[in-house]
Amino acid sequence: MTDYFALLNEPRRPWLEPESLKQKFLALSATVHPDRVHHLGEKERAAAQERYTELNAAYNCLREPKDRLHHLLQLELGALPKDIQRIPSDLMDLSLEIGQGCREADTFLAEKAKATSPLLQVKFFERGQELAEKLQPLRQRVNTLTERLNEELKEIDAAWPSADSRAALLARLEEIYRLFSYFSRWSAQIQERLVRLSF
Repeated sequence: MTDYFALLNEPRRPWLEPESLKQKFLALSATVHPDRVHHLGEKERAAAQERYTELNAAYNCLREPKDRLHHLLQLELGALPKDIQRIPSDLMDLSLEIGQGCREADTFLAEKAKATSPLLQVKFFERGQELAEKLQPLRQRVNTLTERLNEELKEIDAAWPSADSRAALLARLEEIYRLFSYFSRWSAQIQERLVRLSF
């Protein structure tokens, strides 16, 4: 398995500063970018393309906290993190609210797709705006929870180099990884409905 941290000359840790990581990626990939190697021979272009693809995959993985944690846990534990399907009890109400909001939006969008009258389209537009306004606070709650996880990652990262035993930190990182999985899925579901409701 490729160590994306090593590929981008980054230490293995839970938090990476986004701008610093981006600058490192741009510097490392500049010499192998397809626009810069088109004058080389076929073998050299192929090698540069492979290197660029690896660097791009590493950057895309490490810039997203959920993907970074998944990769870090896999490297540190030597196995994939466990996927637990049960939603934590303290998030169950939010999960139900998001599910209900998305179902309402889907039902509305199905009705709207059948309407052909311009007068009905205006009514649907107004109702669509109301549904979007109901989804916005849910999106904000998910964003707030995600931001809290990012803050906790920074705290864990501060203790990371000096931790005598990383077992407890790794266990918490695995929990955070699963929370990021829920939050990113919910955020995507809400965003998809908001986009569709805006038309």
